[in-house]
Amino acid sequence: MSPTAAGPDGLVRCRWCLSTPAYRAYHDEEWGFPVADDRRLFEKICLEGFQSGLSWLTILNKRDAFRRAFAGFDFHRVAGFTEADVDRMLQDEGIVRHRGKIEAAIHNAARALELVSECGSLAAFFWRFEAPRTDEVLSAPVATSEASIALSKELKRRGWKYVGPTTMYAFMQAMGLVNDHAADCAVRAQVAEARQRFQPPQLG
Repeated sequence: MSPTAAGPDGLVRCRWCLSTPAYRAYHDEEWGFPVADDRRLFEKICLEGFQSGLSWLTILNKRDAFRRAFAGFDFHRVAGFTEADVDRMLQDEGIVRHRGKIEAAIHNAARALELVSECGSLAAFFWRFEAPRTDEVLSAPVATSEASIALSKELKRRGWKYVGPTTMYAFMQAMGLVNDHAADCAVRAQVAEARQRFQPPQLG
């Protein structure tokens, strides 16, 4: 099966995004475009952890509820969450009510503060693991890469949770550290151009 197909508007896109308008919008406007905003990076790494065992579409449909529950993923605030906040979120039907993942997100917020103190920003740390900015296209989809394995290993060393190599590769795909749009996807060239223009933050 081809990795792409034409959407309702005739535009050729990665096939995985064609099931709903929200998924198409995410693919067209977000997935793969480089991100330097620390809050968005923290949000994505948390949501990728929540996705474990689920589809990204499930998480995307719940993203607004997650943002409300986690104070907009302001990790300075989330790091101060208490057991009362965990109990509150376990009653929130809008999110994935998994105690271990909720507690991991709070735990990771504290680790994020440590990274910012050391590196100046989360972006400066994560963009050290960027894939080369070539226009090469993978011959077949992959679930991990050398960079995602290295990123996972480093985060685990620093005490982060739910940051396995597959989870980190999905994070890298979404945040623009690699361009995995299919060769004939209409958005691939836009992402490649955005990555060429993007200036990764430097370590503080």
